[in-house]
Amino acid sequence: MNWFRLMRTLLLLNLGLIGVTEAAVECGRRQLLNRIMGGQDSKPGMWPWQVMFYSKDFELCGGTLITNNWVVSAAHCFNSTNPPSFYNVYLGVYQISEPNGNEVVMEIKRFIVHPNYTSPEFGFDIALVELSRGANYTNYIQPVCLPSVGLTLPTGLQCWVTGWGNIASNVTLPDPNTLQEVAVPLIGSEKCNTLFQVPSPLDPNTYVISNDMLCAGYINGGKDSCQGDSGGPLVCAEANHWYLVGVVSFGVGCGQPNRPGVYTRLNAYLGWIESYVPEVSANVLNVSFTGPFISLYNNITTTTDVSVTRNVTSPTTTGVPGAGTTIVASTFVLAWIFLLLTCL
Repeated sequence: MNWFRLMRTLLLLNLGLIGVTEAAVECGRRQLLNRIMGGQDSKPGMWPWQVMFYSKDFELCGGTLITNNWVVSAAHCFNSTNPPSFYNVYLGVYQISEPNGNEVVMEIKRFIVHPNYTSPEFGFDIALVELSRGANYTNYIQPVCLPSVGLTLPTGLQCWVTGWGNIASNVTLPDPNTLQEVAVPLIGSEKCNTLFQVPSPLDPNTYVISNDMLCAGYINGGKDSCQGDSGGPLVCAEANHWYLVGVVSFGVGCGQPNRPGVYTRLNAYLGWIESYVPEVSANVLNVSFTGPFISLYNNITTTTDVSVTRNVTSPTTTGVPGAGTTIVASTFVLAWIFLLLTCL
């Protein structure tokens, strides 16, 4: 009897069907190790705090899990005239067109847009989303850490932005719509303000980068967030913990010279977040980033983007190649699980 119980537990753990208890989870830690970063496609479980919002009018946004009940995203992703049922949240997603057993779909209980928000370029572009139920932590669903209020963000620090948005201006992510990742350096507010005063062929307007904003990207362009990644995470690592430092907010085009991506600075709103989610304080850590540091100039001439203040239509999820093989394999596994359970 004990042997069968042990086998059942090991099997379910291997399949990712048993959640990791919240008490055992450290924020900002990947449960799956030995992954390679640096390409365009990420790997399963590499960014377990990344979530996806999909609305009834087919708009896509990103978000970041900060506790098992709450997600932080961008204010411009939510319309206050819509009810919470207008949006669904997807956790543990890797490829949009090829769903897998690691994904969890939930309704949301409520969303809270910052009361001072009017438009992304004027700041306050942040929202909190309460899930309809608590998420079970798994290897593919984990909370991120939040940096404390006094955090200093050094220019040139290598951070990562992720999402399912466009891979270039007006170029959608092709099937199977794999979660994208790109490394970008942080740019100080003074330097970023100077860049946004340089005329751009795409937009003659100038912008003021306020204290609640953060810039990341390359001065000469080429790599950036892009349409469809709005609300998603900009994260930086220190001592094997990952910290949410920014929320994808807005930009001018994608990967354009002198127009790095602009993010909502997370720790500027820490007090506001804690007023609604006091339990998040357990995931707020003091941190001092020590690197790595990378150049503010991109040496690669091709454009790699992720996404910003403009949402895009999600690709279809029907007609997935290899679906028959997946169904057969899943049926075999379920039969094996049933056999073990009947032996108890």
